Amino acid sequence: MALSENAQKIIETGIKALSEKKAEDIRVIDISKISVIADALVISSGNNKKQVQAMSDETDEKLSMAGFEHYCIEGYDTANWILIGYEDVIFHLFDKETRSFYDLERLYRDGEIVEMPV
Repeated sequence: MALSENAQKIIETGIKALSEKKAEDIRVIDISKISVIADALVISSGNNKKQVQAMSDETDEKLSMAGFEHYCIEGYDTANWILIGYEDVIFHLFDKETRSFYDLERLYRDGEIVEMPV
């Protein structure tokens, strides 16, 4: 199953916002065939709490400007793992230590890595 046009637009807009805030190791995983929680995950890392919060703020601002409102934001205060949900796309913004610990790429290894232009 290919990602919907809306999901692709959410992902592209989110990746641009994350890149503007110097997010590292951005990965997109299509999980539509293996999970009912979402069609895709966008996973990225920041170096510290302030950067991860800035990544979240920029992503939410750019997606809101594009007409997409989040249905949840979790973890903003601690900012070691911020989860933001938009329609069928979930953004996971981590600090490096927390990303390594939870290793979502391994957990969703049956998903398909999606190459997205930046």
